[in-house]
Amino acid sequence: KRYYPYGNFASTVLGGIGVFYGGVVGGLIIGLTEVYTAAYIGSNYRNIPAFIILILVLFLRPTGLFGAKQVKKV
Repeated sequence: KRYYPYGNFASTVLGGIGVFYGGVVGGLIIGLTEVYTAAYIGSNYRNIPAFIILILVLFLRPTGLFGAKQVKKV
C-alpha cells in the first residue's frame, strides 16, 4: 500500500501556512474526515475529502482558517 502525503499539504493550507496551531487544527480536521470517510464509505476513497477541502479552502479563504492577510507597503 502506498502512502500519499496529500492530506499533510491540505491540513497545512487549511490551517494557514506559517501558523503552528492552524496546522494542528487543520491536521485534526483532515485526519478525522479521512477516518470517517474510510469507515463509512470505504478505504479506497479516504483521500478524496482532503482534495475537496483543499479546493474549497483555496477558493473561499486562500490564507487558511487562521492565516492573516498581509499588506505590502510599496
